Amino acid sequence: MASKAISGVGTKFRRWNKTLAAWVALAEINSIQGPGKSRDSIDVTSLDSTGGYREKITGFRDAGQMTLTMNFTRDSYDIMDDDFETDEAQFYEIILPDPENSTIEFEGYVSEIGLGIPTDDKITVDVTIEITGRTVTNSGSGSGAGW
Repeated sequence: MASKAISGVGTKFRRWNKTLAAWVALAEINSIQGPGKSRDSIDVTSLDSTGGYREKITGFRDAGQMTLTMNFTRDSYDIMDDDFETDEAQFYEIILPDPENSTIEFEGYVSEIGLGIPTDDKITVDVTIEITGRTVTNSGSGSGAGW
């Protein structure tokens, strides 16, 4: 059986621009980490729990964070810096290069933005986005903000 794995080459990261009512791509993304989901568990073990095992129920889900590393370009840096300076959550989209053009869309806040300026390599920008609410996975891109 042949593998159905795909390369990350061709992955795109975009942000919804309310003024233009369109998705705007951020340039020169090197890597994307996340989103990484987690779920709380609540221990409900009591003295009359049976079987000698702890009992648990589910709590809140957390869509986690997403981290971008990108080559410094003034346009992309300015977009992410503006998102850091606002208290309003923004809509973002990752487009994967699979046959379905799968997208992962989410709303979030830029919680960190930092420059890496080495002596012997390119200038990079690391951006951390805290995701609020859930992520939505679709086939095909651009379902529009506010999904």
